Amino acid sequence: MSDVREAELLASVPDKLFIAGKWVAASGGGTLDVHDPSTGKVIRQIADATAEDAQKAMDAAAETQDSWAATAPRMRSNILRRAFDLLMERADDFALLMTLEMGKPLAESMGEVKYGGEFLRWFSEEAVRIQGRYGSNPEGTGTMIVTQRPVGPCYLITPWNFPLAMATRKIAPALAAGCTVVVKPAALTPLTTLAFVKLLEEAGLPAGVVNVLTTSSSSAVSKPIFADSRLRKLSFTGSTPVGVALLKQAADGVLRTSMELGGNAPFVVFEDADLGAAVDGAMIAKFRNIGQACTAGNRFIVQESVADAFAQKVTERVKAFKVGRGTDDGVTIGPLIDAKAVEKVGALVADAVKRGATVHTGGSAIDGDGTFFEPTVISDVKPGSDILTEEIFGPVLSIATFKDEADAVRMANATEYGLIGYVYTKDLARGQRMIDAIDTGMMGLNVGVASNAAAPFGGVKQSGLGREGGFEGIHEYLSTKYTLTPAHSG
Repeated sequence: MSDVREAELLASVPDKLFIAGKWVAASGGGTLDVHDPSTGKVIRQIADATAEDAQKAMDAAAETQDSWAATAPRMRSNILRRAFDLLMERADDFALLMTLEMGKPLAESMGEVKYGGEFLRWFSEEAVRIQGRYGSNPEGTGTMIVTQRPVGPCYLITPWNFPLAMATRKIAPALAAGCTVVVKPAALTPLTTLAFVKLLEEAGLPAGVVNVLTTSSSSAVSKPIFADSRLRKLSFTGSTPVGVALLKQAADGVLRTSMELGGNAPFVVFEDADLGAAVDGAMIAKFRNIGQACTAGNRFIVQESVADAFAQKVTERVKAFKVGRGTDDGVTIGPLIDAKAVEKVGALVADAVKRGATVHTGGSAIDGDGTFFEPTVISDVKPGSDILTEEIFGPVLSIATFKDEADAVRMANATEYGLIGYVYTKDLARGQRMIDAIDTGMMGLNVGVASNAAAPFGGVKQSGLGREGGFEGIHEYLSTKYTLTPAHSG
């Protein structure tokens, strides 16, 4: 990849805040550094927003809310569709930008561009399909009119691991519903959001509808936004502890909330499974995004009779991975996001090994520039190991075994999380039982990736509230109003 191309692309990304349709410096003049995790080098300096900037962004969103809500659904739809078309035209640039600031291999970044773009296309279509109902009440004494209205200004907090898709998954339904937004991308990967909002501006988005705050202090920026009574909704993707803290703040304003929080996905392989397909699925479910996904397979729960064969097959595949900078040819595993991530993954592996797990390949951080960890397979993971209860968020495939179906269900559900589960079996009846028995908001049955813009994304238990994507996604940004009018006699 050309250094000149990278430099030109980075220079094209705005380095300021986007408030009321203008790119502005932070009120205090501060900046924050954005690093390339594959080298540790600073690749861009951008504005570091303050509480004063947050208030200005909230003012812009609130002042624009009524006019945006009154904008024809078709016009809102057309803007989102133009944004989709522009994104597809510039897919190479957005993919490279994500790889530079987040580290994932370029091919995976291109996949995220296509996935993230689908939320623009899907919700451009949903914008013109917001419906209500009209009819007589059961007593025949009046007419019931049910309408859907935008909830109002929204605060959208996106994570670092999918910089484009998490932005489009929140912004697109909000705009389709007629809501204005303040977006706060993660400080680790803010460049993709800035580039995307520049694209929205080009697509014809009116000033004030979307406002972006990049900051090194989430709490300082969030405080005035939460304190503003005009804010009506919070959408957050991130860890469960942070989500819980935000829910407490949202309670004071009785805000609508969508919370996509942590995961601890079980990946269950029965002895009757197509083992080749299960291994293929495991590679996607575990190692996509360098394992840094809330939907990543976290606990591989494999029936005893096939556990050794499964471990051998996945180890062969993992040993063939190429680790390196995501822009280099053939790389399948890039860096973890920062040094703390490497330290956490290393500690989880060390704890499992201390308790009796076997390392088949990998198991250690990689010395040198960047924050890399070896692609790892461990088996014989014992009950009580931290790796069974904590989200790994790294390229480590950990295998525990089960005896029978009841044992598999017990192990799969032995977590406070419930985002997604994966099951591999050829038995159709067993598959149906697993759909009913495993307590998650989503499931992949004989597939290793389930996310789709047309499907509702979200979890149960400590994995969150609400759904993003699908028909359900736009309703998170709509409030229902019921009106009764008296029946008219003929």
